[in-house]
Formats: sequence, structure tokens, C-alpha cells
Amino acid sequence: MPEVIFNGPAGRLEGRYQPSKEKSAPIAIILHPHPQFGGTMNNQVVYQLFYMFQKRGFTTLRFNFRGIGRSQGEFDHGAGELSDAASALDWVQSLHPDSKSCWVAGYSFGAWIGMQLLMRRPEIEGFMSIAPQPNIYDFSFLAPCPSSGLIINGDSDKVAPEKDVNGLVEKLKTQKGILITHRIVPGANHFFNGQVDTLLGECEDYLDRRLNGELVPEPAAKRIR
Repeated sequence: MPEVIFNGPAGRLEGRYQPSKEKSAPIAIILHPHPQFGGTMNNQVVYQLFYMFQKRGFTTLRFNFRGIGRSQGEFDHGAGELSDAASALDWVQSLHPDSKSCWVAGYSFGAWIGMQLLMRRPEIEGFMSIAPQPNIYDFSFLAPCPSSGLIINGDSDKVAPEKDVNGLVEKLKTQKGILITHRIVPGANHFFNGQVDTLLGECEDYLDRRLNGELVPEPAAKRIR
């Protein structure tokens, strides 16, 4: 798995990158938790998601946001980190111009950044938001949410309480043309201590079903003339 350094808006960004053997393979980009609370691209959930996509033939990238590891710059409360994510996707796409689609997976703070990236990039056809924090971050920009995806959280999460995540899910589920899948990991806290395998199992199941053409939104009903 090659270590890579590529240019970001605030200097160089450090990542881990695994190209697919297929030129037209989809791209997956994985975004890590909050940089000021120990979040890095080597977070166990981020690391496992990287391999999950890689094993399914995706061209896969995880990277450190600005100011983390060997990535240059300083924490920018989300705005700069979103620019970092956009630059990371640009960099992978420049190496894989035949790739037509993309997935984004984000954990905690990374889920918030990932959903914002989703709004900017129409080529993103699927997302995974793991332990998003609608109690802390504003998700009202998802109006409407452009792609189907998975939202997954633990029911013992004190950082992002279940009722707040449920509120976000219910709001997104009212939108036409997309399908939001919500999974809850029983007993899991925000860090999925002792539950990472269960979390990954849910993510794998969701991704495999999407790749098999399942979990697609119902077509809009045709009006009878």
C-alpha cells in the first residue's frame, strides 16, 4: 500500500493509496475523525473501511487532514478540511480519468466532511456516514441529499446521541429519489470499542448489496392519464 504525498490547499497532504487493477474501477475516499481529538487516517475504523473497499476492487485513498501526521497546515474547523477532501478526490481522479463513480465514507467529524463533499461532487454515488454528530454539526446543507447511503451509529453513543442521529435520518428519509439505510450497533459507543467487527460487518453487507444492484430507491410513480 503506497504512502503518498499530494498537494492540498494548505500544503502537502499525506495519504495511503491503493489503485485498483481495473482502469475504470470506482474510487473510494475515507475520511477520519476529528483532528483535535486524536483522529488520523490510521484510526482503526478508517483503516478497516479502506481495506473493505480495496478488497472489492475500488481504487482507495485515506489521508490525514491538514496539520495531522505529515500533512501541512493547521486545523480549520471544517472549511479547510472540506477543501482537503476535495483536493484528495481531485488527485485520485487525475490518476484515474476512466473512473466514473465514487464513494465517500466518513467517521464522526469525517462523516460531516464527507456529506459536504457529497453535495459538491455529483459523481459520488454512495456514502457511508459512521457516527455522524448532528447534535454538534449543522447538516442542514443536505437539502436535498443527492445520493443514497448508509448512516450507522451505536445506541450507547454519548458523543452523538441516538435521538439526534434518528432525527437526521428521518429528515433525509423524506426525500424522494434516494434511499437512506440506517443501521444501529447495539451497545456501541462513539468509538465502537469492542464492536468494530460488528460495525464493519454492517458496512460490508450494505456495500455488497449496493454493488449487487439492491437498495435502490423506488422509481417515482407515473401519473395515470
